[in-house]
Amino acid sequence: MPHQQYEWTAIAPWLTLFLIPGIGPRRFHQLLEKMGTPENVLAANPNTLTGLPKESIEGLRQLQRQTGEIYSEIQRQLEDTYLWFEKPHHYIIPYHATLYPKLLQELVDAPPLLFVNGHLEFLSLKQIAIVGSRNPSNQGQENAYSFAAELASRGYVITSGLAYGVDAAAHQGALAGGGATVAVLGTGLDVVYPAQHKALAERICERGALISDFPLSTKPQSSNFPRRNRLISGLSTGVLVVEATLNSGSLITARLAAEQGRDVFAIPGSIHNPLSKGCHELIRQGAKLVDQVDHIVEEVRRQTPPNVQHIDFGNNETSDEATQSALNTEQQSVMEAIEDTICHIDQIVLRTTLNVQQVADALLQLELSGFIESVPGGYRKRMRS
Repeated sequence: MPHQQYEWTAIAPWLTLFLIPGIGPRRFHQLLEKMGTPENVLAANPNTLTGLPKESIEGLRQLQRQTGEIYSEIQRQLEDTYLWFEKPHHYIIPYHATLYPKLLQELVDAPPLLFVNGHLEFLSLKQIAIVGSRNPSNQGQENAYSFAAELASRGYVITSGLAYGVDAAAHQGALAGGGATVAVLGTGLDVVYPAQHKALAERICERGALISDFPLSTKPQSSNFPRRNRLISGLSTGVLVVEATLNSGSLITARLAAEQGRDVFAIPGSIHNPLSKGCHELIRQGAKLVDQVDHIVEEVRRQTPPNVQHIDFGNNETSDEATQSALNTEQQSVMEAIEDTICHIDQIVLRTTLNVQQVADALLQLELSGFIESVPGGYRKRMRS
């Protein structure tokens, strides 16, 4: 049984309501505010739920009657999602969960559910988004790679959209820098787009996470990507734009970031390069001009809310004995359970008296402190000099 914060029986009502046609994030939250729980919404008389489109009302009626095309389609999606959910490192995180990213939770139209493939822990860490052209210059691609690698080596999670060009370079740079990266998809998590990035997506799952707020099997459509861009900026404390034309979708991400109160950074370039014009326009509108990583780090350190953590990959100069003595009982139990092998979180739960949430919290703090590291297959103790 994979590590899950919730059993399927708790997730299913959220997912059922989420899958009803016409119920987007805002309506979902409005219904919960009025009715309290998804179960209450699903059991309510549809005629008493004001403001719903006809397709949503019909969907509720069919679910209650357990018949009809909408009902059949939702049942199919529930069955497919259950099979996906049962696999290791596959998660569905509802809005009210403790592991739901705090910065994203602040948005008025935050996704009711997040689908995650990979390591949940990284979603709670400080993220810097790097976005830009799908067809960057060689210099632009190098900038995305080197900025991501340096930021990742300093403990920042690099977030991007798995697209060609700048996105891919940012993910690859983060991995090369020994850090973590999060890819936000504009599709269901079972649909990697572009398909040529399947191998990159698999590497990201090993040292980060794929994330989406679209149901499984959602295909790539142009209307999906502004929504994906909003998720990229919502997860991040700051957004760096590396080369963009004036019509680039990266400018949408930057605008959303500014509306969400995030820092926006842009790398300048030649006035003769069309790929620099988007960055220059952002700088004119108030984005921070950066030409080195320190400019981003200094600003983010000043602006980051206290509930967003930062992972420190630096060496700890104190002795193992002295440092481990500062660990709490739960963290010490987890350290003992890991022993000297790679351990999946399920094994750690079985070897301790802790529940899943306690183990997940302890693993996060131990990784932040440099005692353990996340590797394919689970966690292992770090070699400490």
